[in-house]
Amino acid sequence: MAETSGRTALRAQGRRVAAAFDGRQSSGTRHPLVAVAMALPLAFLLAVVFGGWEAVMTQASSVVGMLGR
Repeated sequence: MAETSGRTALRAQGRRVAAAFDGRQSSGTRHPLVAVAMALPLAFLLAVVFGGWEAVMTQASSVVGMLGR
């Protein structure tokens, strides 16, 4: 029994450490606009580097459609 509770405690501690390094809040989710603000600069950079404006615009249109619901 003691070995099982020790493993459980280690797992719980591991989750807390992982959450601390992950930077996410343990009780909530990220707001969709924050996620968009994080993704847009990378999308823009990839579009410029690889010339995929059409693909980026299609994805952006899909995201806007989902946020509008």
